[in-house]
Amino acid sequence: MLKRLALFIFAFTTVLHSAPVVTQERQVPQSQAEVQLSYAPIVKAVAPAVVNVYVTTVTEQAVSPFANDPFFRRFFGNNSPLFRTRPRESQSLGSGVIVASSGIVLTNSHVVSNATDIRIVSNDGREYDVDLVLDDPKTDLAVLKVRKADREFPAVTFGDSDALEVGDLVLAIGNPFGVGQTVTSGIVSGLARTGVQATDYGFFIQTDAAINPGNSGGALVDMNGRLVGINSSIFTRSGGSLGIGFAIPANMAKIVAEAGEAGTDLVRPWFGVALQDVTPDLADGLGIDPPRGALVTEVAEQSPAAAAGLRSGDVILGIDGFEIDDPRAFNFRLATKRVGGESEVSFIRGGAERTLMVALEAFPNDLYDQQVDISGNTRFAGITAQVMTPVLAEELGLPLDSEGIAIVEVAPNSPAAALGLQPNDVIISLNGQEMNDLDRFGRLASQRMQSWRIELRRGDQLISTTVRG
Repeated sequence: MLKRLALFIFAFTTVLHSAPVVTQERQVPQSQAEVQLSYAPIVKAVAPAVVNVYVTTVTEQAVSPFANDPFFRRFFGNNSPLFRTRPRESQSLGSGVIVASSGIVLTNSHVVSNATDIRIVSNDGREYDVDLVLDDPKTDLAVLKVRKADREFPAVTFGDSDALEVGDLVLAIGNPFGVGQTVTSGIVSGLARTGVQATDYGFFIQTDAAINPGNSGGALVDMNGRLVGINSSIFTRSGGSLGIGFAIPANMAKIVAEAGEAGTDLVRPWFGVALQDVTPDLADGLGIDPPRGALVTEVAEQSPAAAAGLRSGDVILGIDGFEIDDPRAFNFRLATKRVGGESEVSFIRGGAERTLMVALEAFPNDLYDQQVDISGNTRFAGITAQVMTPVLAEELGLPLDSEGIAIVEVAPNSPAAALGLQPNDVIISLNGQEMNDLDRFGRLASQRMQSWRIELRRGDQLISTTVRG
């Protein structure tokens, strides 16, 4: 049944509140009077920190109705006036959460993607221009900052998303369908949900609190009024809520918010391994019952994992006391760590459970020094590329011995974008020449050719195509 559900990512609004809240124990209502208790005190404390996010984007719209027809493109060529475009402005609406009184707002990356202008409106009707100070598509989070703050803003307090349990009551606050700030209630339906969105660190909280288009970026709060998640996506057939919504855990959101508030780059620890699921067959051979953990298939040389003594064939079971059920869980746990210090990793080797300490180090600084920007009269103009390394391969989720030229950025409306190239594509060969040297790629890609034979890797796919120059 779930296979027929279409995943829609919508915009929500979240807010952090610094007002003191009363800690209460989890308990089932014992009387009719307890059932009739109100959520109003929580809403009054949190709602002022939830804002509407208004986004303006400009996209290129084809002038001709035949612009996307492959036959006409093949017949007339890509440079024909038939395929000219014109800018088209559009508006969209999402939600956000104020997490610092200086005017720091958390929202979803997909809410502000490709924005040319972003404004927020507080629940008392005041409007503010904001700057996008950090955009992290890997977590689908973004940080905004009010340009000319004329006051201290009400802010929500972060809660501990690891303390959530299935069955806990939660409230979702946002602006669904643009009708105005709306509060819905529900429970935590599931934890550690993966495969929900195409993000690198998907490890979502599932809730049946009604979430609809416009809620993206909004707040998911517990019964203490603390922010435990940023609402992000839903499963739906109709475009409306079916009671299956997902939120990014607050422990991940807090790391992103702190980097945005400090005005620093978001730096995550580098581990230096390739991992795969432990299947039932593998678990039988390794003596692991029930199947769990993340199997180490490769260890990069001179990586923190190699320095600590981790080996191919080890099965990681936990990190700093958190159980690891699969590689996605490990990646999430590692991404919530700050660079510096060490983490304790538990693993199985030879049937025996062991532990070791791994240094939390940043990706090597020289990774982004070896880049080339392609410009000029070429189909590849508009890309930034770098040679594949084990560090980059781990970041892209590829085998550590992968070779090729990785595309880091593709400028909007560039020839490379029109060619269909995307960030994280890995070019393996051009016109029959293997691409494992950045200088060679830069020289070749900057030329004007009659045609290009391109072989590239996109995720798990190998793509071969020939295009006109």
